[in-house]
Amino acid sequence: MESQTKILIIYTGGTIGMVKDAKTGVLKPFQFENLMKMIPSLAMLNYQIDSHCFDPLIDSSNMDPVYWAGLVDIIEKKYEGYDGFVVLHGSDTMSYTASALSFMLQNLNKPVIFTGSQLPLGMVRSDGRENLVTAIEIAAATEDETPLVPEVCIYFENQLFRGNRTHKFNAENFEAFRSPNYPVLADAGVYIKYNRNAIHKPNFKKLKANKKLDTNIAILKLFPGISEKVVSSILHIPDLKAVIMESYGAGNAPDSDWFVNLIADAIEKGIIVLNLSQCQGGSVMMGKYETSIKLLDIGVVGAYDMTTEAAVAKLMYLLGNSSDKREIEKKLQKPIAGELTITN
Repeated sequence: MESQTKILIIYTGGTIGMVKDAKTGVLKPFQFENLMKMIPSLAMLNYQIDSHCFDPLIDSSNMDPVYWAGLVDIIEKKYEGYDGFVVLHGSDTMSYTASALSFMLQNLNKPVIFTGSQLPLGMVRSDGRENLVTAIEIAAATEDETPLVPEVCIYFENQLFRGNRTHKFNAENFEAFRSPNYPVLADAGVYIKYNRNAIHKPNFKKLKANKKLDTNIAILKLFPGISEKVVSSILHIPDLKAVIMESYGAGNAPDSDWFVNLIADAIEKGIIVLNLSQCQGGSVMMGKYETSIKLLDIGVVGAYDMTTEAAVAKLMYLLGNSSDKREIEKKLQKPIAGELTITN
């Protein structure tokens, strides 16, 4: 007799799990024990679906590395007992959390599918029903008894993305996420069509959960007219270990002496400076233009086509697991979980 597929839904909080109180009209979390009543079509999937809820539930604006570690801990403890995991999460910081888990869950061989909604499940027009049902189907999908999607992903509005390649680009439309620099992993229409060449292949190694993160980083977003005082104040934050510099275009920045000298001094003091483009699409190409040659010369590290969300999570992960600056800089420029594409 074929064993029943087991899926664990982990509800962290967010819009999807809300219903409107009939008396007050205020949105409040519903009891996930009543999930089958809310979405009776789940029974047709013939899976064993269990749930685990954060207590207390959190708004995704409050998501931080402590909660990331808690989420990893749940998956680690439940890993052998389930075939796949669906994480319900607020959309605002979903890309950050999915990126973090892609690094923290090493040797992942089972699907961890993030989803959520723009409208609560308790509302008539909610996008949450389709998002949840399809996310569960994807988490359960196998071929030759092997998971089809053994990686951390986001499923939203008919598309499956690699989690660490996404960013939230729309706060109103149901199509909330995009993956500008990596192909969609699956399209869900009448059938779910998987882009198998873009999906991680299973490695069949034992899961290793790594919960060490270091948050001593900052983001320096460049803009025309940025002052020396602003740049200096960020680079002189106490205990700062790394800065993500969001530059222009293909990695360009002012070549003013004061700017270059401040960056050079920070690097000399041991601070890692990661050059990431403000453009959502495309890659940083250090040295392509004259305005980035000086950055290359002083030791700024190019981020290729990483998203800001992936860069934040990757830096926290690398800094939490190593104090060797050169080793970290090398790993920043190599894919760990498919988060970047190396270009010449």
